[in-house]
Order: sequence, then structure tokens, then C-alpha cells
Amino acid sequence: MARVSAIDYWETLESELYPGNTTTSTCLQPAVMAVESSLELGDRQRSNIVYRLDGGSGTDENLAWLLDRGYQIVAKGFSGRRAHVLAQQVRRWDQTGSDAFVGSVASPMNFSRPTWVIVKKWQKAGKWRHSYYVTTLKLPSKQAFLRYYDLRGGAEVEQFREDKSGLFLSFRRKRSWNAQNGLIHLTDLAHNLLADFRFRALSASPFESWGLKRTVRDLLAVPGRIYFEGSQLKRIELKHGHPCAQDLLICLQRYQNQPFGE
Repeated sequence: MARVSAIDYWETLESELYPGNTTTSTCLQPAVMAVESSLELGDRQRSNIVYRLDGGSGTDENLAWLLDRGYQIVAKGFSGRRAHVLAQQVRRWDQTGSDAFVGSVASPMNFSRPTWVIVKKWQKAGKWRHSYYVTTLKLPSKQAFLRYYDLRGGAEVEQFREDKSGLFLSFRRKRSWNAQNGLIHLTDLAHNLLADFRFRALSASPFESWGLKRTVRDLLAVPGRIYFEGSQLKRIELKHGHPCAQDLLICLQRYQNQPFGE
């Protein structure tokens, strides 16, 4: 499964199901095009968007494609053999952290826009290992670049984990391809509704730091009743003795009084 997310808001922008033998590099371009379509991104917007990619997506073809479409990139290169060759061209190594070194080299790739190429080396099991990185950003140092690169992965670390534990995505499996694909998109719908609730109702509350699992398990499970007149919500009652009830009522009132989408 491939997923693209808006990290600050924790909204899933696009998810797609792929066969298990599909490589990450082949998923990038369809995912980018889906986001472009859903957000209606023009040239000006794309020039302000940075794609942070790990090595699985950092092929020359993908990087050139992103640059041609006007995006900024912070990417790890795909080829370990190229990284070893580039390491031989570094004239000065600067230490970063306790056991790694970084250096700059001229770009070996003929892209449509200027790029900065950084090589990293570190020791593992007594041998030097190498990786290389490509960016269009102007950052103050090579160390600053690596710190910026390490900020990637919020969707994988946070949202996949939260959906698996909080929405039981990993426990619900369908044998049919269409059924599994439908399950993923239903999970996305639930995830985004909860993202909106957390963003608009739980901010600046005692529950602001709660993750999706705790929100579903402990907060949305508070016993209570809701009353409607026709299709209009009129009243919410929560169990008086529950420790979260009073603060949750304040959050629910704020959520109900704020028009959707604001």
C-alpha cells in the first residue's frame, strides 16, 4: 500500500493498494499525480513543495521527473554502487554525530535544475558504508541538510502505526482485491474524520497530545447519549462520573459550533 499524507494536519491525501512485489520507486509518480489532481496544484504551488524521499524512491528517473514538474527535493539516491564511487571524489569530510562523516561532490546527474549532492560515510562491522543525497534546497550546512532529511517519514512512523493500532487496519484482511482496496479507503475516511476532530476539537485541550488509538479507545468510548430533532443534533449527555466527561463536553461543543472546513 502507498500513502501520501499531510503531516501537520494528519490527513491522508491518497492511498492505493499494490501487489506485494511492487517496488517503492514505481509508486511515486502515480501518488504525486493523484495529489496534484486532488489539490489542483499549479506551477506556483509545486515550486513551494518539497518531496523528502528515501532511497527506494530516489532513482534518477523519479528525481528528474519531480524536478521537471517544478518540485523541490530532498532525496536519498537509489544506487549504493554510485554512492561508493562518489565517496572516492570527496576532498573534505566533515564529522556529523559521533561516527559519521559527510562531504560534497559535483552532481553526476544531468538534471534540468541545479542540485547539491552530499555523500555520507559511516563504519559498520569494520567496513565503510556510503550513501548519497540530492537536494535543490539551499541549506546552511551539510549537517543541516541531514537533519532536514531525517524529518521525513511521518506518514510511515505515525499514521501507518496509528491506523494499524487505532483503527485495526492490520487485523482486518480481505481475500478479494477489491474488498481490501475498499477497506483501505474506508479506513482513510475514518482516519480523516478523526484527524479533523483532533484538529478542530481537541487542540488546546487536555487531549491535544493523545494519539489516534487513545482517542478511539478512551475518549470516544465515554458512555453517553445523543439527542436529535429530525437530522439536527440537539443535546449530548455523557456519563457524569467519567474523568474525561467534562473536558470532552467542552471539546464537543466547540466542534459542533464550528462550521465544517473552517
